[in-house]
Amino acid sequence: MTTDNKKKGLSRRSLLKGTAATAGAAIGSGAITGFPTIWAQNIKNVTLRQFGTGVSNLNDVAVKVKEDLGFTLEMTALDSDSVTQRAATQPKSFDIADIEYWICKKVWPTGNLQAMDVSKIKNYDKIAGTFTSGKLTPTSEIAQGTAPHTIGFTDSVNGKEFAKEQTGWMTLIPTIYNADTLGIRPDLINRPIDTWAELLNPEFKGKASILDISSIGIMDMAMVVEALGDYKYGDKGNMTKEEIDMTFKIFTEAKKAGQFRAFWKSFDESVNLMASGEVVIQSMWSPAITAVRSKGIPCVYQPLKEGYRSWGGGLGLSANLSGLELEAAYEYINWYLSGWVGGYLMRQGYYSAVPETSKNFMSDDEWGFWYEGKPAQGDIVNPQGVVMEKAGAVRDGGSFIDRMGAVACWNSVMDENQYMVRKWNEFIAA
Repeated sequence: MTTDNKKKGLSRRSLLKGTAATAGAAIGSGAITGFPTIWAQNIKNVTLRQFGTGVSNLNDVAVKVKEDLGFTLEMTALDSDSVTQRAATQPKSFDIADIEYWICKKVWPTGNLQAMDVSKIKNYDKIAGTFTSGKLTPTSEIAQGTAPHTIGFTDSVNGKEFAKEQTGWMTLIPTIYNADTLGIRPDLINRPIDTWAELLNPEFKGKASILDISSIGIMDMAMVVEALGDYKYGDKGNMTKEEIDMTFKIFTEAKKAGQFRAFWKSFDESVNLMASGEVVIQSMWSPAITAVRSKGIPCVYQPLKEGYRSWGGGLGLSANLSGLELEAAYEYINWYLSGWVGGYLMRQGYYSAVPETSKNFMSDDEWGFWYEGKPAQGDIVNPQGVVMEKAGAVRDGGSFIDRMGAVACWNSVMDENQYMVRKWNEFIAA
């Protein structure tokens, strides 16, 4: 049958040209008898180019893809601003964009990504409600900012607008998310920290840091301003120009007074600042906490009384992707949600968008520690197998419900985004 198919022109070349859509659909449905043989022969020739931030564009994932699926995944890790720029301006430079939902809000209107058919996603019904209905539990309140479900759907395969409810077409297939807070060095602070306001405490002059990514940093700033008790925003994720000015005034004064040691853009920078002790309190991401602890250095992702700033990420497909490569991309996404990657990322402190499958790739003790907030029964290791917690340790902030249930805002793109970015750049240059 393989020979017959080749005679009929169903080669890899034809798949990528005129018959791409028909052949691709046939592959997925199994309608062409014997096609899996051609699929198996050709799949090894496929290379998919993925880019995103360093926290999830990991070489271990690319190695596992080659092992399990047979094709090559080329990964490029960039900082969040560079990810946004590339997705918005270089659509032919990638096949898969591993991006956060706030980035999707900037990129989707460009037409550089294609809507994804949820009927092709095997574990769609197991995706956490945060990404579909917006509700972690039926009684959950939806936090301020750009909540993933508000930009997670479009109305058709050619949809240009975000849909207000679930449809059969997703903008991104969700993969990971987390509740972010401040990282601290408890051994160098030696007292309790329980509020975002501590980031501007003069006690930490020259030893505080905030991340230099405007759409995320402004949300950390807003959490601090509200914690100081002087102002309450109508919506931290959608400030007025006056609120933006007020926020930067407070932080510019602190900057000029020498409060900040640095402004970091990459995961590695934040790890080095904290591990060296140059910084004792800062904006931080969960894998960076894991990396510092794995060096044997105390580092806490500190729960704070005002709650968490949250974010979610997913995989988007280039509008230029078609044929065999498009089918391979769907195969990859289904593999991604099947559990191995979720288990890997959960060991970094993230949550999988399909936690049920990730559980199959974690020990009961790991699941209890990372997801349920239970004391560790034995050693807890990072994804590379390095011990980072001993028996009896409890995850910072507790269980999944405790942490994600205390989200105050999501990373956001505001109506006044251009104005905010201009003011951010002025702040960094001040």
